[in-house]
Amino acid sequence: MMSPDHPASPDTSAADRRLRTVAGQAIYFDWEGFLWDPHDWNEAVALALARESGMNGLNEAQWRVIRFMRDFYFHHGRAPMNKDLKKGTGLSLMALEALFPQGIRSGARRLAGLPNPKACV
Repeated sequence: MMSPDHPASPDTSAADRRLRTVAGQAIYFDWEGFLWDPHDWNEAVALALARESGMNGLNEAQWRVIRFMRDFYFHHGRAPMNKDLKKGTGLSLMALEALFPQGIRSGARRLAGLPNPKACV
């Protein structure tokens, strides 16, 4: 039996999410600004989140990383690790980090609409 500190179902953790309107869509986000459900993502959402992060749109290299991350996530059921990102995009880890002002985790992963890595533990 689960204790009250450890919910038995995802529905009981609804307090950990908040509803926001982004790119004209009502979307649930977690406490750190990651999409609650990666299926709520679209390119307009990514662009709106990029603007919120201080970016003036996304360039082709950034889109390539975002698309790779999403494809990998839906194919493998998990986000790509750094080695997967390097291999799949042909970019070094330093180049990947430099593409997103908030780095891979808080930048690329968040803009790609993938779940918060802390929620995957």
